[in-house]
Amino acid sequence: MNSNHKTLVRFYEAFRQENAAVMASCYHAEASFSDPVFGNLNHHEVISMWEMLLKRSKGNLSIEFEDIEATEIYGKAKWIATYEFSQTKRKVINTIQANFEFKEGLIFKHTDTFNLWKWSGMALGWKGYLLGWTPFFKAKIREKARKSLATFIENLD
Repeated sequence: MNSNHKTLVRFYEAFRQENAAVMASCYHAEASFSDPVFGNLNHHEVISMWEMLLKRSKGNLSIEFEDIEATEIYGKAKWIATYEFSQTKRKVINTIQANFEFKEGLIFKHTDTFNLWKWSGMALGWKGYLLGWTPFFKAKIREKARKSLATFIENLD
């Protein structure tokens, strides 16, 4: 197990334990993040995103991870998040493929991919199932998520 593999295990163990501070310590100061809901985030935004998601889960979050692989430059993992979506109180089981790039032993680039249509159906119900595949609906999901994150960050300051 190399140091980058250990970094990923540390990250997901901290996620499982809902420890945003340890998760943050796994990221390089110039890190970036991307996923289908939030889009592209810088270091400060991704750290705040994890903190916001953990706080909103109120202890009702289950994280499983497997298939962690890491070289000196790249890494990947599969993880599954099970939680209650805060806005609708609907249960979500989201399977995510994560890809990483490392710099100086820390996560430099983190990209999570998952089926946004499937997620929107679980999180939003019939509207998500019916419209979640459309570019318009996907853009609305991202807009709402980004606004929520911006408000969370404002309240931190």
